[in-house]
Amino acid sequence: MLIKIEQMFNKFIDFLGNILIVILLLMILNVFYDVVMRYAFHDSSIAMQEMEWHLFAILILFGTSYSLKENAHVRVDFLYDNFSEKTKAIINIVGTFMFLLPFTALIIYGSYPFVMDSYSINEISGDPGGLKYLWIIKAAIPVSFIVLFLEGINYIIKNINILRGIEKAKKPDPQGALS
Repeated sequence: MLIKIEQMFNKFIDFLGNILIVILLLMILNVFYDVVMRYAFHDSSIAMQEMEWHLFAILILFGTSYSLKENAHVRVDFLYDNFSEKTKAIINIVGTFMFLLPFTALIIYGSYPFVMDSYSINEISGDPGGLKYLWIIKAAIPVSFIVLFLEGINYIIKNINILRGIEKAKKPDPQGALS
Protein backbone atom coordinates (compact mmCIF):
# COMPACT_ATOMS: atom_id res chain seq x y z
CA MET A 1 0.00 0.00 0.00
CA LEU A 2 2.74 2.48 0.95
CA ILE A 3 4.66 1.65 -2.22
CA LYS A 4 1.62 2.42 -4.38
CA ILE A 5 1.01 5.75 -2.61
CA GLU A 6 4.67 6.67 -3.04
CA GLN A 7 4.69 5.68 -6.72
CA MET A 8 1.48 7.61 -7.40
CA PHE A 9 2.82 10.77 -5.82
CA ASN A 10 6.21 10.33 -7.51
CA LYS A 11 4.41 10.32 -10.87
CA PHE A 12 2.65 13.54 -9.93
CA ILE A 13 5.92 15.22 -8.89
CA ASP A 14 7.62 13.99 -12.07
CA PHE A 15 4.75 15.50 -14.07
CA LEU A 16 5.20 18.73 -12.12
CA GLY A 17 8.93 18.60 -12.93
CA ASN A 18 8.10 18.36 -16.64
CA ILE A 19 5.82 21.38 -16.33
CA LEU A 20 8.64 23.25 -14.60
CA ILE A 21 10.94 22.44 -17.54
CA VAL A 22 8.43 24.11 -19.87
CA ILE A 23 8.15 27.10 -17.51
CA LEU A 24 11.95 27.39 -17.45
CA LEU A 25 12.04 27.41 -21.24
CA LEU A 26 9.30 30.06 -21.31
CA MET A 27 11.27 32.13 -18.83
CA ILE A 28 14.42 31.85 -20.95
CA LEU A 29 12.49 32.94 -24.04
CA ASN A 30 10.91 35.79 -22.10
CA VAL A 31 14.31 37.05 -20.89
CA PHE A 32 15.79 36.67 -24.37
CA TYR A 33 12.92 38.64 -25.90
CA ASP A 34 13.19 41.33 -23.23
CA VAL A 35 16.95 41.71 -23.69
CA VAL A 36 16.69 41.88 -27.50
CA MET A 37 13.88 44.42 -27.33
CA ARG A 38 15.70 46.53 -24.75
CA TYR A 39 19.15 46.64 -26.33
CA ALA A 40 18.44 46.20 -30.04
CA PHE A 41 15.23 48.23 -30.33
CA HIS A 42 15.40 50.42 -27.21
CA ASP A 43 11.94 49.25 -26.24
CA SER A 44 10.96 47.53 -23.02
CA SER A 45 7.82 46.08 -21.55
CA ILE A 46 7.10 46.27 -17.82
CA ALA A 47 4.70 43.32 -18.17
CA MET A 48 7.43 41.14 -19.72
CA GLN A 49 9.85 42.09 -16.95
CA GLU A 50 7.27 41.24 -14.31
CA MET A 51 6.54 37.96 -16.08
CA GLU A 52 10.23 37.05 -15.64
CA TRP A 53 10.04 37.16 -11.89
CA HIS A 54 6.61 35.52 -11.84
CA LEU A 55 7.97 32.55 -13.80
CA PHE A 56 11.09 32.48 -11.64
CA ALA A 57 8.94 32.46 -8.49
CA ILE A 58 6.94 29.52 -9.82
CA LEU A 59 10.16 27.63 -10.58
CA ILE A 60 11.51 28.17 -7.07
CA LEU A 61 8.24 27.58 -5.23
CA PHE A 62 7.32 24.34 -6.99
CA GLY A 63 10.91 23.22 -7.58
CA THR A 64 11.36 22.63 -3.85
CA SER A 65 8.95 19.69 -3.98
CA TYR A 66 10.80 18.20 -6.94
CA SER A 67 14.17 18.65 -5.22
CA LEU A 68 12.84 16.89 -2.09
CA LYS A 69 11.61 13.99 -4.21
CA GLU A 70 14.99 13.71 -5.91
CA ASN A 71 16.84 13.93 -2.58
CA ALA A 72 18.64 17.05 -3.83
CA HIS A 73 17.82 19.33 -0.91
CA VAL A 74 20.35 20.87 1.46
CA ARG A 75 21.43 19.07 4.62
CA VAL A 76 24.50 18.79 6.81
CA ASP A 77 26.17 16.15 4.65
CA PHE A 78 29.46 15.85 6.53
CA LEU A 79 27.53 14.28 9.42
CA TYR A 80 24.70 12.65 7.49
CA ASP A 81 26.93 10.78 5.01
CA ASN A 82 28.54 8.69 7.76
CA PHE A 83 25.25 7.26 9.04
CA SER A 84 23.70 3.95 8.00
CA GLU A 85 20.73 3.98 5.62
CA LYS A 86 18.33 3.15 8.44
CA THR A 87 19.70 5.95 10.64
CA LYS A 88 19.38 8.36 7.72
CA ALA A 89 15.77 7.24 7.21
CA ILE A 90 14.97 7.85 10.89
CA ILE A 91 16.59 11.31 10.73
CA ASN A 92 14.60 12.08 7.58
CA ILE A 93 11.32 11.00 9.16
CA VAL A 94 11.90 12.90 12.41
CA GLY A 95 13.19 16.00 10.59
CA THR A 96 10.25 16.02 8.23
CA PHE A 97 7.75 15.68 11.08
CA MET A 98 9.47 18.25 13.28
CA PHE A 99 10.50 20.87 10.73
CA LEU A 100 9.15 20.50 7.20
CA LEU A 101 5.50 19.69 7.88
CA PRO A 102 4.98 22.38 10.58
CA PHE A 103 6.80 24.98 8.46
CA THR A 104 4.73 24.22 5.37
CA ALA A 105 1.50 24.24 7.42
CA LEU A 106 2.48 27.64 8.84
CA ILE A 107 3.13 29.09 5.37
CA ILE A 108 -0.14 27.66 4.02
CA TYR A 109 -2.08 29.08 6.96
CA GLY A 110 -0.33 32.45 6.86
CA SER A 111 -0.43 32.98 3.11
CA TYR A 112 -4.11 32.22 2.61
CA PRO A 113 -5.37 35.62 3.89
CA PHE A 114 -2.61 37.32 1.87
CA VAL A 115 -3.93 35.71 -1.33
CA MET A 116 -7.58 36.32 -0.47
CA ASP A 117 -6.92 40.02 0.21
CA SER A 118 -5.21 40.33 -3.16
CA TYR A 119 -8.08 38.49 -4.87
CA SER A 120 -10.81 40.51 -3.17
CA ILE A 121 -9.37 43.84 -4.31
CA ASN A 122 -8.40 42.45 -7.73
CA GLU A 123 -4.84 43.64 -7.12
CA ILE A 124 -2.84 44.75 -10.14
CA SER A 125 0.76 45.79 -10.60
CA GLY A 126 1.70 49.18 -9.23
CA ASP A 127 3.73 49.87 -12.36
CA PRO A 128 2.08 51.33 -15.46
CA GLY A 129 1.84 48.59 -18.08
CA GLY A 130 2.39 45.89 -15.46
CA LEU A 131 0.52 42.64 -15.08
CA LYS A 132 -3.03 42.34 -13.83
CA TYR A 133 -4.35 39.65 -11.50
CA LEU A 134 -1.44 39.59 -9.02
CA TRP A 135 -3.48 37.23 -6.87
CA ILE A 136 -2.58 34.43 -9.30
CA ILE A 137 1.14 34.60 -8.54
CA LYS A 138 0.38 35.10 -4.86
CA ALA A 139 -1.83 31.99 -4.95
CA ALA A 140 1.24 30.02 -6.04
CA ILE A 141 2.60 30.41 -2.50
CA PRO A 142 0.00 28.34 -0.61
CA VAL A 143 -0.49 25.95 -3.54
CA SER A 144 3.23 25.22 -3.77
CA PHE A 145 3.46 24.69 -0.03
CA ILE A 146 0.48 22.32 -0.16
CA VAL A 147 2.39 20.34 -2.78
CA LEU A 148 5.53 20.51 -0.59
CA PHE A 149 3.50 19.33 2.42
CA LEU A 150 2.21 16.37 0.42
CA GLU A 151 5.71 15.63 -0.85
CA GLY A 152 6.87 15.75 2.78
CA ILE A 153 4.34 13.03 3.60
CA ASN A 154 5.55 11.12 0.55
CA TYR A 155 9.14 11.57 1.78
CA ILE A 156 8.14 10.06 5.13
CA ILE A 157 6.52 7.13 3.31
CA LYS A 158 9.66 6.66 1.23
CA ASN A 159 11.82 6.59 4.37
CA ILE A 160 9.44 4.16 6.08
CA ASN A 161 9.87 1.91 3.03
CA ILE A 162 13.66 2.25 3.41
CA LEU A 163 13.37 1.28 7.09
CA ARG A 164 11.26 -1.71 6.13
CA GLY A 165 13.92 -2.73 3.59
CA ILE A 166 11.52 -2.43 0.66
CA GLU A 167 13.34 0.41 -1.04
CA LYS A 168 16.93 1.58 -1.44
CA ALA A 169 17.84 5.19 -0.78
CA LYS A 170 18.82 7.41 -3.70
CA LYS A 171 22.28 8.79 -3.27
CA PRO A 172 23.01 12.25 -4.64
CA ASP A 173 26.00 12.37 -6.95
CA PRO A 174 28.52 15.17 -6.27
CA GLN A 175 28.14 16.31 -9.90
CA GLY A 176 24.38 16.64 -9.48
CA ALA A 177 23.25 13.42 -11.17
CA LEU A 178 21.49 10.87 -9.02
CA SER A 179 22.62 7.27 -8.89
